[in-house]
Amino acid sequence: MKSPNDPNLTSWISVSKDSDFPIQNIPFGVFERPDGAVVCGSRLGDWAIDLSSLEQLGYFSGISLPLGTFSSEALNAFISTGRPVWKAVRERLSSLLSVDGDSSLRDHLSHRSEVLIPLDKVEMHMPVMVGDYTDFYASREHATNVGMMFRDPSNALLPNWLHLPVGYHGRSSTLVASGTPVIRPNGQRKGPNDPDPVFGPSTKLDFELEVGFFTTQGPEIGQWIPSDKAEEYIFGLVLFNDWSARDIQQWEYVPLGPFLGKNFASSLSPWVVLLDALTPFRTQGPIQNPTPLPYLHQPENSHVDIALQVSIAPEGGAETMISQTNFKGMYWSMAQQLAHHTVNGCAMEIGDLLASGTISGATPDSYGSLLELTWNGTKPLTLSDGSQRTFLNDGDTLTLRGHCMAHGVRIGFGEVTGKILPAKEWKA
Repeated sequence: MKSPNDPNLTSWISVSKDSDFPIQNIPFGVFERPDGAVVCGSRLGDWAIDLSSLEQLGYFSGISLPLGTFSSEALNAFISTGRPVWKAVRERLSSLLSVDGDSSLRDHLSHRSEVLIPLDKVEMHMPVMVGDYTDFYASREHATNVGMMFRDPSNALLPNWLHLPVGYHGRSSTLVASGTPVIRPNGQRKGPNDPDPVFGPSTKLDFELEVGFFTTQGPEIGQWIPSDKAEEYIFGLVLFNDWSARDIQQWEYVPLGPFLGKNFASSLSPWVVLLDALTPFRTQGPIQNPTPLPYLHQPENSHVDIALQVSIAPEGGAETMISQTNFKGMYWSMAQQLAHHTVNGCAMEIGDLLASGTISGATPDSYGSLLELTWNGTKPLTLSDGSQRTFLNDGDTLTLRGHCMAHGVRIGFGEVTGKILPAKEWKA
């Protein structure tokens, strides 16, 4: 049997060459079928694949899957089975869907009609029930830009930044799937010329371009995950937008960091791409100087080459691409983030979400937030319709996209979108 990552694999299902979801991808998600049933699934091109039906029809026989794993409304049960089972399911799907593989599904027309559903006939849901969510601050360029704006430009990075992956505990209750509208938050803010703080809708609503990953069950409390073993605990990756209210955040963040300015909404893409599917796109990250402490040893090829872009579309208008960057430039890798998160004995659980923090490159057109792209509102962006933005307007739709490309194969994440709705009127 060919490897699921073989660039020469083709499917008996037609897939556009520009699709993010060729047979080499095989992501996992959760969707609602036309009959109302919510199931775990996969995707190939413009087709959703009902894994619950495949399971019930016996196509996963011989794989250690607890009964009903894919009949759940979240991927948590599947995540709990561990990496060898994730790999086995992906290999089975690859064989069932490839031209040269197991023809049993291809040749059974009634099974095919049950299992394969046009993508436009399903509604995507949150893929994972998230218990805990941690956001990091792992891009050196982003941290430097923020430090230059709000602190001493000659000492933009705080003393700890080059020694450990800085993170904070986010709020899982306001994680939402792509396409969910985002309501402009209310809160306190205090401008430089305001004698006292004022209350009202954020006037500096922003996005943050990030990549997140889900974990499986980690060791018990008091133990930790070494960096060279971290990837055994990483299920897969999603695109992630950690919406931010910069004016609320700037007033509140000293001394304990982000709170109301960040926890009102965070959006993620609905398809989770397994780490195994990203093997052909692995690469080395930036040189780390000073050398991190031994528990943060950098595994070989610990980064992933994911091209990322951000677009804004005003209400009723066309998209304007405002940023392009790459995940491979992150200073701290996913393995280092997970190792640092657990080195104090913190337990990781099935479905925990860890996000990279804003991904920014070295040039102004590669910054991962409007805070940087407009330099805190001092350099407005002009959209294709001629309108300008310093931060997001009501009615704007923000879209993140990402994909990998090598050996003629494109593996993507689809997109994560969110439309900005006006703030709710606050009444006592």
